[in-house]
Amino acid sequence: AGSSTNLQPRLLRLLKDGVNFKKNPKDGKCYIIYKGTGGFKACRNQCKHQGGLFIKDIEDLGGRTVKCTKHNWKLNLSTMKYVNPPDSFLQDELEVEILDDGGLCLVELSPPDPWLADPREPLELKEGEVKVTYLTHACMELQLGQRRFMFDPWLKGPAFARGWWLLHEPPADALDRLCAADLIYISHMHSDHLSYPTLKVLSERRPDAPIYVGDTSRPVFWYLEQSKVKLTNINVVPFGVWQNVDEHLRFMIMMDGVHPEMDTCIIVEYKGHMILNTVDCTRPNGGRLPQNVDLMMSDFAGGASGFPMTFYGGKYSDSWKANFIKNERKKLLNYKAQLVKSLQPKIYCPFAGYFVEAHPSDSYIKETNVKNGADALNAQINNLTSDIKTWTPKPGAVLDLGLALTDPTNSEAITNPPASAKLYKDSWDFDLYVDELNRAISCEIFKHPNWIQFYYTWAGFQNYNLVVRMIETDDNFEPLLDGYDYLVDFLDLSFPTTRPDREHSYLELKNRVGVMRHVVMHGGLWDDLYIGFQNRISRDPDIYHHKFWNHFQTELPCCGPDWDKFLRSVMICKCTAPCLLFFYCVLSLFLIDFVL
Repeated sequence: AGSSTNLQPRLLRLLKDGVNFKKNPKDGKCYIIYKGTGGFKACRNQCKHQGGLFIKDIEDLGGRTVKCTKHNWKLNLSTMKYVNPPDSFLQDELEVEILDDGGLCLVELSPPDPWLADPREPLELKEGEVKVTYLTHACMELQLGQRRFMFDPWLKGPAFARGWWLLHEPPADALDRLCAADLIYISHMHSDHLSYPTLKVLSERRPDAPIYVGDTSRPVFWYLEQSKVKLTNINVVPFGVWQNVDEHLRFMIMMDGVHPEMDTCIIVEYKGHMILNTVDCTRPNGGRLPQNVDLMMSDFAGGASGFPMTFYGGKYSDSWKANFIKNERKKLLNYKAQLVKSLQPKIYCPFAGYFVEAHPSDSYIKETNVKNGADALNAQINNLTSDIKTWTPKPGAVLDLGLALTDPTNSEAITNPPASAKLYKDSWDFDLYVDELNRAISCEIFKHPNWIQFYYTWAGFQNYNLVVRMIETDDNFEPLLDGYDYLVDFLDLSFPTTRPDREHSYLELKNRVGVMRHVVMHGGLWDDLYIGFQNRISRDPDIYHHKFWNHFQTELPCCGPDWDKFLRSVMICKCTAPCLLFFYCVLSLFLIDFVL
């Protein structure tokens, strides 16, 4: 299946060498056609990141690249590779066919929408039959007839080391609800969705609770064995296939178009009524989603990245950061509002953005990292269309889907928590979790400088012209007198004392010592540092090294470094050194005696 756009011979002859922008007058779709010495290449005029529109890149004198109007991503049309960020994505090409009349046909292959397999007619929902309860952040409980389905339970502890903390106070019985759930969906491996402190409670009370995850290339539960959390009923399901639970209930997990190695989204269907949860996906299912679902949920807030708050030097003044953040949040709000409008769900709920940088040491991040409000997004959607009912959830609030679909104006369709309910957290047990991280500081492995070479050899990233300086710091990002400060040259994976003379890219990372050593010791992903705001970054030149960050954020080995092996090798060296010294002394005495 697919669609096509034809270009008449007369119009084809008018195409100039290099980049040409075209629009189909019938359906309004925009395309880019590249005319080169080898023929034609073509693609949709849509950035793979967040669907932005490309324009001519005036900085490109060769006439091969275009620039996205949203985030300045650049695409080289002659190769269909993104050059900013470098070493990142490939653009989806269209098939180009030359017609018999000398015209040109662009063919866009469209796979069938998987949710259309075995369609079911919606049945009437009784009052109280389907209830959706918001618990906190991205955690929703769906009551679907006699079954309870829970999404992304982060109910206690921090996420991303010590950088994120729950904004909303979960209902007092939230953990009980989790342990009683019939199905649990965990969208991806980020710790605000896969919370090991939360799952530890589940493992102690009901280790065989059925958990469902998508078949991502990086397993969602890659860290399970190291975590010591015992869960015995984790089900990895293929993408785009209905999973039948009973006669009326089924669900389908789909991958993200930008981060297929990690992110997923889900459709839950009960008696023919669809609930779409896109979670954190940048381009859920590659941008192809069902329209007119009964309930849609998505993220909305922004701020889930260290950029630009943790960057310093060059242009990164407080005023530049504030202006950038303001513009980015506005773009995100517009993107989400337009997406919701285009999909026309009957009800929309923004969620998965209710976190706070609560630790006192991160007050600068909290003040700088301004986020979108759910009410602001819903207001924008309501301005665009009056056909969508919007819901800004409070912890413990319940949506009765049957009532809301029958009469969107029915005030009884949503039950808010009582006025006395505590909505916002004001205590987080900081010391409990920060002390656990800081225990890594005194670990035996860090008494031996050779850990640096051992760790980066294990990490397996090299043949990339980048030099990184890693500096261990205190909570205020001041270098520690007794901390490590070293260079890693990723071109040949060497550890020079000074920067090399050749031309190279350079990063300087100041990392809180407890978090950095905890990540190193356990073989953790660097999301704890970057997304968790636990470092400060300077770069020269000021470009994003996708290949480097993608490796350390998603591609590190799933099995952690073998530190026992490392310590054994250190001990062997220590034991061998005195023996060698004794041997050389004896040999020296023998030679002296022989000469005499």
